[in-house]
Amino acid sequence: MVILYHKGKVMMLTKLKQLESGADHKRAISENENVVVISGRMSAEYNPFYGVAEELDDKYKHVRFYFMDYDSPVSQVIRSIPEVQRFQEVPITVYYKNGIVVNATSNVQNKDKIVSILDKEFSLTVTEPSYNWWW
Repeated sequence: MVILYHKGKVMMLTKLKQLESGADHKRAISENENVVVISGRMSAEYNPFYGVAEELDDKYKHVRFYFMDYDSPVSQVIRSIPEVQRFQEVPITVYYKNGIVVNATSNVQNKDKIVSILDKEFSLTVTEPSYNWWW
């Protein structure tokens, strides 16, 4: 992950796709079953958290991870969600299942906490094949 300044704008180069508009956000949660949106600031204190998100993005192929700049006007779509309106700390992480908020956290969460939420909210149901043997 790299933080750049381009034309007076802070940009974060990360493997996480950046949501830059309300339309991007709407499309992300409507076109994907399992979505995690992290709305945070671009600062060194949060870099390890974003690194964990990148790592989990590689591991959880059935979940789409996105980043949204908390200080941009577009983050209003996250800040207006009832589940996060009382949050006082960033980053805010919102977990969506089929377009519906199923969990939300604020502040930097450790990897174990994030994995726990991912496994609870987005677990893959693995069914054993049924074998009917007729002898």
